[in-house]
Amino acid sequence: MLDALRASDEPLGVTELAERLGVHANTVRFHLDALVAEGLVDRSRERPSGRGRPRTVYAPHPGMDRGGQRQYQLLAKILLGQLSTSPGGSASAEDAGRNWGRYLVDQVPPSHQPDATEARQRLNAMMTELDFAPETVGRKGDRIRLRHCPFLELAEEYSATLCPLHLGLMQGALSHIRAPIAATRLEPFAEPDACLVHLSPVRSPAAGKRSHRST
Repeated sequence: MLDALRASDEPLGVTELAERLGVHANTVRFHLDALVAEGLVDRSRERPSGRGRPRTVYAPHPGMDRGGQRQYQLLAKILLGQLSTSPGGSASAEDAGRNWGRYLVDQVPPSHQPDATEARQRLNAMMTELDFAPETVGRKGDRIRLRHCPFLELAEEYSATLCPLHLGLMQGALSHIRAPIAATRLEPFAEPDACLVHLSPVRSPAAGKRSHRST
């Protein structure tokens, strides 16, 4: 039906579309209502040319056809391929990850200082939302297992670029919530079914000053 409207040089009414497609007018109305609701077709009234109600006509919404497949994986390959061959590509990917990590993590009130447990919970919530299936491990909770990678096929080919981006996501998130821990290292495919993120305590400036005075 949408193809028939696009092939026409002028807007068409229900009766005209039904005749062109060889279907019942009620079927045409049903599909037209759906296309209008999706924003693919515009409904309008023709200017009156005599007695009677103006005719309702339909035309395709102007703009590029939004149907068909998307090639986002190809786009990702192009961008990752360019980064992987550029000087400082890994560092650029990590910086991009940090910026997005600050944006994606749930915010904390300015007066609130999360402890390590809460920081891990907030980090895991963000990574769960991104479909990494995180799991805190280690006696001190100093590692996070990422049991799923939503970009697995790309990570297998571009791990030197994509994994720093993932590490940057976590670094940016923890830094933004003023966490007392930091993501210091990501081991890609450290286990047969998971990557490992290593967490370390953040040394506060105050602690550093006390240590310096004591020496």
